[in-house]
Formats: sequence, structure tokens, C-alpha cells
Amino acid sequence: MTTPVTVAGKVFLIFYGLLGCAATILFFNLFLERIITLLAVVMKAIRLRRMRNSGLLPPGISKDFAVSALPGWKPSVYYVMLILGLSAIVISCCASAMYTPVEGWAYLDSLYFCFVTFSTIGFGDFVSSQGAAYDYQALYRLANFLFILLGVCCIYSLFNVISIVIKQVLNWILGKVCCQRCNKPNVFLGRRNAIRPGSRIRCGHAGRSNDSDGPGGDSDTEGRRLSGEMISMRDLAASNKVSLALMQKQLSETANGYPRTVCGSRQNGFSGGVGALGIMNNRLAETSN
Repeated sequence: MTTPVTVAGKVFLIFYGLLGCAATILFFNLFLERIITLLAVVMKAIRLRRMRNSGLLPPGISKDFAVSALPGWKPSVYYVMLILGLSAIVISCCASAMYTPVEGWAYLDSLYFCFVTFSTIGFGDFVSSQGAAYDYQALYRLANFLFILLGVCCIYSLFNVISIVIKQVLNWILGKVCCQRCNKPNVFLGRRNAIRPGSRIRCGHAGRSNDSDGPGGDSDTEGRRLSGEMISMRDLAASNKVSLALMQKQLSETANGYPRTVCGSRQNGFSGGVGALGIMNNRLAETSN
């Protein structure tokens, strides 16, 4: 029996799990950061070599100057996802080649065990190192430990990169949908007493009629003037609150240095996030259009 039975053992497991899981996530995040840093160094060196071979960089230029020629360069998230995926496949195939003769499993069952174990799903239908004795038992257990450690790190990093790609795709879809809505004519202009943020459209000088009351106003405002309707104080106060909130948001984003716009701009799929998402934000480049 490997599960705790006593009350003291269950309480200890709860507190140990809190600290152990937090420390494990920290270890995986540090591993992910080091892997991305290593990939960035290698890919930057390959990029500089290609630039030198294509003639963009003269052969006599110094290495320090060549490295400084790419300030802020970051590897593409798709290249990182491809490299991590290939690494996970290679580790799984090598581990399966070890489990098949030692544990007596089929090769497909060994691949299934590797994915379930590396992804920390852990169904328990296949468990390694449960035999009474093995040939070269110490070496097998060491190899089993190293394969599981490397596999879990690679799969964890791959899952985080895939989540970033999914976030990019969702941001792209939302941007397309929102831009299509922005291109449509405003449907709220028919209700004259309803004030909504962004519902007023500026009229050009060519579209103004000469018999309007004011020198130049909004179309809904002129409609209210021509119809003789009045804006209630409640609607005016609500409109002022919304305008003030939008102004505060724009000032805050401008001060932080990353103003976000919905339409007509490029969305940052790596903005925000903590933990692994924060690592991606600092280490990877945005590749979505």
C-alpha cells in the first residue's frame, strides 16, 4: 500500500504536496527558461551565420558587433515548439526501446506509458520498476529516472508553448471578429437617448448640411437637436463616467508602454501572464500577424 492510511499521514501529505508541487513547478519553469535561452543562443548564431553567408554582414566584422546587430532578437515560438516536440518524441522513442525488452511490454504500450508518465497523467495501468529483480537493476533505475525527468521537462515546456500558440490563434480570431464588427455601421444610432461609448461617429465637413443648428457636431447630437429631445442627467452622468474610465485606461496603458488597440493594430499574443506565460513573454518573439 503506497497511499497514507493514518490521519497524521494524510495531513502530512497535504502540506508536503503544497510545498512539493510548488517547488516542482518552479523547477520546470527554470528548466523552460534555460532551454529557451539555449535555443535563443543557438538560433541567433545560426541566423548570424546565414546573414554572413548571404552577404548582409561583411566577413571582417567582429563577433561582438555582429551580436549587437540583432538587438532584442528572440526565437520564434513555432521553432521552439518544433524543437521541443522533436525532443519529446526522441526521448519517448528511446525510453520505449528500453522499456520493451526490460518490462516485457509491446512497443506501442511503452510509447503510451511514456506519454502518460511524461504528461503526469499517471493512470497507473503501466508502472515501471515493479519487478522483483532486473538485470543491471541499478543502471536500469538510473536510466528510468533520467528518461522520466527529461521527458516530463520537455512535455511540460511543450504544453506551455502550445498554450501560447492557442492564445495567439484565439487573439487572431477575436481580432478578426471585432474588426468586422467595427467595420459595420453602428446600430445604436437609432436610439437617440441611449449614450454608449464609441457610438458617436464624427461627420466630415463634406457631409454636413447647411441647415444644421451647430457649426459642427455629431450625427446623433444633431438628430437630438432637430427632434427636440433632451438628454437626461442620468445618461449624461453615465456617459461622463464611461469617458473618464476610458481616459484613465488609455493613460495607464500609455504610461506602462504597451497601449492595446482592438482594431487596426497587431495584437500581442504574449502580453501578460505569470509563470511559464511570463517566461514566454520575455523570451519568445511574437510571430502572429
